[in-house]
Order: sequence, then C-alpha cells, then structure tokens
Amino acid sequence: MMNYVTALLLVLTSQLPAFGQKPRARDIGIPFSGTPGKYNAITDVRGVEVGYSTLIAGQGKNIRGKGPVRTGVTAILPRGRTNNPVFSNWYSLNGNGEMTGTTWITESGFLETPIMITNTNSVGVVRDAVLKWFVKTGWYNEDYWYTYPIVAETYDGGLNDIYGFHVKESHAFEALDKAKSGYLAEGNVGGGTGMMCLGFKGGTGTSSRVVKIKDSTYTVGVLVQSNFGNKRHLTIAGVPVGEELKDTLNYEMKGPPSYRQEGDGSIIVVVATDAPLLPHQLKRIATRVSLGVGIVGGKGNNGSGDIFIAFSTANPTAFQREKITKLDQLPNDQINPLFEATVQAVEESIINAMVAAETMEGINGNKAYGLPHKLVIDLLRKYKRIK
Repeated sequence: MMNYVTALLLVLTSQLPAFGQKPRARDIGIPFSGTPGKYNAITDVRGVEVGYSTLIAGQGKNIRGKGPVRTGVTAILPRGRTNNPVFSNWYSLNGNGEMTGTTWITESGFLETPIMITNTNSVGVVRDAVLKWFVKTGWYNEDYWYTYPIVAETYDGGLNDIYGFHVKESHAFEALDKAKSGYLAEGNVGGGTGMMCLGFKGGTGTSSRVVKIKDSTYTVGVLVQSNFGNKRHLTIAGVPVGEELKDTLNYEMKGPPSYRQEGDGSIIVVVATDAPLLPHQLKRIATRVSLGVGIVGGKGNNGSGDIFIAFSTANPTAFQREKITKLDQLPNDQINPLFEATVQAVEESIINAMVAAETMEGINGNKAYGLPHKLVIDLLRKYKRIK
C-alpha cells in the first residue's frame, strides 16, 4: 500500500506545473484555430526560456516613491543561457513606445541579447542591468565586446506608481536568473503585472502553433505584454464581446492619471520560431503580428506603442566574426503556414493574458476587472460559436 501511495505522489508531483496553471482560454471553452505545442507557449520553441520578476505592494492613495506598486520585468532568452545570436527582425505598427537596440537588429540581422519587457519608465534601468548581468555571468568571453540590449515597454501608470521608479537592477537580474523552459505563468506577472487591455485587466500571455511544411515540422511561439485597445472593439472567437459587455465591469479610475484617451496603451509581441528564416523573412513574420492584434480588436491607436520582434533559433552557426558559414533557408513560397501560425498564436496569447489576469486595484483605488469567464462563454453560446 505504501509503495502505491508513494508512486501516486510521485506522479502527482511530476504534474504540479500543469496543475498549478490558472485556467487558460482553451480551458474555459474559447475556440481557436491551429495546433498548439506541448505547453502552448513560446517555450515550445526549443531553447527559449522565460523569467519574471513581479512587484505587487501597497494599496490606497498614490504616494510617489512608496506605491502602490503594480509592475515587474519579463526576460526572454532565445537560446537560454547560451550566448549564440539568432537571426531577427522587428516591426512597429504604431511607434508610440520604445524597444531599444532595434537599429542594430535592422543593420546586422542578429539579436545578440535577451529580450526584456517592463514598464515605460524602467527601460533605462533594465537596459543597464542587462549589461551588468553580462559582466556578472561572463556572458561574453571576449576581452572586448559591445552590445545593445533589447528592452521594450508598455505603460502601467493607471495602476502602478510609475514615477516611483520601483523597478531596480535586482529585478532585472531576478527575471534573467529565473528564466526557464516549460509551462509559463500568465496574466498579472512580470512586466505585464499592471497592464490593462481592451477594457479589462491585461498582462502577460503566451501561445504556440506547430505546423508541417512538406516533410518538416516547425514551431512558432509567441509571448505578449498586452496593454492596448478600446473595450468596444474587443472580439473573442469572432464575437463582439466588448460591445455586449460595454456596461459591465468597466475600469474604475478614481484618481490620476485622467488624461489617457480611450484605446491608449501598448502591446509588445515577441515571436520565436525554429523554422530556418533569414532576417528579411522574419520581418515578414513580425508584420503579420498586426493581423493577430487586429483580430481581437487592436486598431493601432495614436497613443499605443505596438512593437513586435521575431527571431529564429535555426542556423546555430550563423553568427560568425571571421568564418564564412552555410545557412538553411525556407523558401518564400513555403512560408504561408508560418504566417498563419503567427496570427493564430498572437490572437490566443492576448486572450490567454486576459483570461489569466485577475481583477487588480492599484493607485488611488483605480481598478481593472478581470475578464468575466462565464459571461464570455455565455456570449460564445449566444452567437453559436460553441454549444
């Protein structure tokens, strides 16, 4: 009997990461097209690791420098702890935002650092922290090196004491040091902690798609920090959820900031793939992110920083300083399944972020409500998207 119980406990323990996950969009019955990978996450692309640092503290009136604090940092390492640059490119749907280091990606075609995502006012400290982390960990073995860290942002000042500058060097270190593969937390975590999206609480979300092109199977993984859009535009599985819920659980903004226009915000999207794509093809992948954002209701508003980056973990010998190297490349005529996979995974990542995000009260009692799961499912039934 004891052996049986021990064996059962071992099985249950091995499944804890899966059991520990909050319900995701598919779990509550929202339908999506395409086939996800094992984790339905960006970490389905082999080698990719993700880490978070989440800062939640205080309540009530905003006292600058003291809180309330609702923010954090997200780190994405394309090849985990291995320093081996990957082909990359990026695209801006609307540029009212920041992603540092992109000019060198455009020029060189390579992503040479982790990708960090935080709040608008913490880009500088996180960028500097990445350089110090490189020194601390011996990321570069060369005696002379330079690099331009990729750090992106979205604005969490509706819920977070953003001018209190609560993100410190240690939080960037924490996100980098905690990066892992496998299942990922979503919603109010990492850089997405204080974000709002399409009329409800937003945050961090992820998804993946597996596609077959001739005799090869490839994975596309996506991670979003979602903080954009008008509620009236929210669309889930083709259903106008935002219009239907326009008088339900609206934001409660009891104190500053009051200047924000409807739809202001941002979304950062990171796309990873193991398909052998060159930088010009990854630019094409990055532009297709816009279609996924549009499906759920994003319009690229004037006050929104909608910036996307894509990279490929294929061609591991591509980055060379002196040697000539040979590369694999997927023909352009075979790239369409990857375009479709990107659109599908972006759509699901955004909805996953909203499904996982819980109601959050921040500075001055400002509140963003979590997406009401039951009401959404009732609407999907009403519109005959599910039975």
